[in-house]
Amino acid sequence: MPLNRSPAPAPTLAVLALAVALTSSAAGAQQPTPLEDNRRITDGYIAIAYELGAILDPTLEPGGSSAVRPTWFTFAPHASRTGGEGMFGAAVARRIINAARGGPSLTVTQALARAGLDTQLHSTTRKVALELVLQGIPVDASASLAAVITSLNGAALLDVRTFATTVARAASLYWMAPRFWPLDKVECIVITLERTLHEGNVAIYTDIGGSGRLFLEWRHDAGGDVTAEQVLAGFTLVDAVPEEAVEAYNFALAHASDTPRPHQFDELFPSMHYKSLLVAAFALYEKARVAPTPEERDALIAMGTNYIAWREQHDMAEPVFSPEVPRPDEVSRVALLQALTPLLRTHFGTVVWNYADYAYSQPDRDGSPLTSQPTEYNWAVFQDRWMGILFAFDQGYLQPTGLWQMPKPLPDPNGS
Repeated sequence: MPLNRSPAPAPTLAVLALAVALTSSAAGAQQPTPLEDNRRITDGYIAIAYELGAILDPTLEPGGSSAVRPTWFTFAPHASRTGGEGMFGAAVARRIINAARGGPSLTVTQALARAGLDTQLHSTTRKVALELVLQGIPVDASASLAAVITSLNGAALLDVRTFATTVARAASLYWMAPRFWPLDKVECIVITLERTLHEGNVAIYTDIGGSGRLFLEWRHDAGGDVTAEQVLAGFTLVDAVPEEAVEAYNFALAHASDTPRPHQFDELFPSMHYKSLLVAAFALYEKARVAPTPEERDALIAMGTNYIAWREQHDMAEPVFSPEVPRPDEVSRVALLQALTPLLRTHFGTVVWNYADYAYSQPDRDGSPLTSQPTEYNWAVFQDRWMGILFAFDQGYLQPTGLWQMPKPLPDPNGS
């Protein structure tokens, strides 16, 4: 596969700050928690979303909203926040574990209360924990595992079929976890979830967010409004191949209005380095800015967003979700994500996306009424994840102003 060997542009202060904040710490400084990183990443996406959004809609002000079709960067803060919710659940689970190391709880209610959870407000968490106790898992381990499971979307467990399958998969994760003692076993599950979400969050932001920031600063240095052709000729990213970016851009111009919109890019561009898709995407956003009709503008934006999302999921998320070599202190990331898939939900501002909605829109894979369709999918499987993301984009495109209600920062239950 050919690679662009031209020297990379000099890093900007913003990109240097990003690298320092996310990959290292000053001598003697405390390493940031995953939730602290998540807050910085979400805020970084929000800043890029508004800057890029104002290119497509000059009336857009920081904190405002736009009826123009949103770019990938407008979806990104909300997706990052969802990852943060999983990290929050992991932090709560760790509080339960730490409290139990000082002495076991006698009941699930006590275990949850010691972590600050009101069982009246977290009745689903309590219900899951009690079911796990019936599976032979000790009280504190059950409570911790239940906190992880229900952190994303406990409402999905109202379907008794989803509830039964999810509990069975959670119990299986516990029994397959390395270590001997119950708290150590469940901590392996907590560590696996936290690392998976954190590593994915950082990898995607460093690559896509860093590229977005570089583009905006290159554009500013170029004097503001630029043409798509100027982007293709003058904007470079490490590993992006200019000829490939031009190929992807020309393909998008020819097929942006196709139904369905092109999305299987491994078949369309089998030998391409997908970093090239990012350059093509920014060129498409510039082309959309001067499109003669809203329909053509929206089609070009959607193609650019698909290109960015492919790079995000195919190259950045996939190695994190399905690593070739598992870590010895983790459970299977693939199995963990399978257990959590039916619970996946993201609030894209006022637009609520549930993975279950996508699953129910598809033919029933096993044809059995005894299993809920969301349990037949796995977020760790690329095509299951990719098609669900495209479903989310289409939902968001129907209510573009709703996506501009940006997420609030999550607190860290462990004190930061």
